[in-house]
Amino acid sequence: MKKDLVLVVGASGMVGSELSRLLKEQGYSVRATTSKPVKEDSSSLVHVDLATGEGITKAFEGVDKAFFLSPPGYADQYAMLSPLVQEAKRRGLKKVVLMTAMGANASEDTPFRRVEIELEKSGLAYNIIRPNWFLQNFNTFWIQGIREQGKILLPAGNAKVSFIDARDISAVAAKLLTSDEFNNKDFDLTGSDSVDHAQVAAAISQATGKTITYQEIKPEELKAGLLAAGLPKDYTDFLLLIMGFLREGYSARTTDNVKMITGKAPHTLAAYAQDYKASWL
Repeated sequence: MKKDLVLVVGASGMVGSELSRLLKEQGYSVRATTSKPVKEDSSSLVHVDLATGEGITKAFEGVDKAFFLSPPGYADQYAMLSPLVQEAKRRGLKKVVLMTAMGANASEDTPFRRVEIELEKSGLAYNIIRPNWFLQNFNTFWIQGIREQGKILLPAGNAKVSFIDARDISAVAAKLLTSDEFNNKDFDLTGSDSVDHAQVAAAISQATGKTITYQEIKPEELKAGLLAAGLPKDYTDFLLLIMGFLREGYSARTTDNVKMITGKAPHTLAAYAQDYKASWL
């Protein structure tokens, strides 16, 4: 029996690339979208620009199921994701898995929550996954301070965070896309433990043999750095807003959803640091 064709939006990112690998491993066909220009659209790779809507219709041709996420850099996630939900509904997909963010359902009028509601009311079989802050942020977004100064530089206070490994998000998404066991449910995804940024610095130190420390900075300093790195002002403000919630302790809660869905415990902080140590050397 022919297995489903699964559309993976953001397939070149951390979650999407691993999800694509897991699906292919199980014999599923994957159509990946990329915002980068491609020489020629094929059945497996299609150029889609979510900011303009270019390529969306073509991406859905012959697709059975889909995974959606909003690309980083855009504060209005609803504008990015709603056209995907509408197209999925128009084509009557068997299943949609939407990734937003932990805390997205705290208010009914945030961009993420608005698209969640749209999916919930679509009549499609769905799952919504809301991951907490990624461990992988330390080897991507926050890597410069670690490499150049041996410091994690963030306005995070001493707050604990139940960081999640992006690989665990991919494993959850793969399970939800290939099973109807959890249909029409939403899940907050976290690691098993809640740790502060000093503990993350200690784990990176342990893995690399370098001395890494956490230094709290003012929100304005982070803002200046993000703007200097070329991030749009509205997205920078969005990041500072959610960093403020982190600092207040809203990101500390843990759930056991990763283990319940995949059957495996989430990656530990120590395992993450060991697996990614080459990033900081």
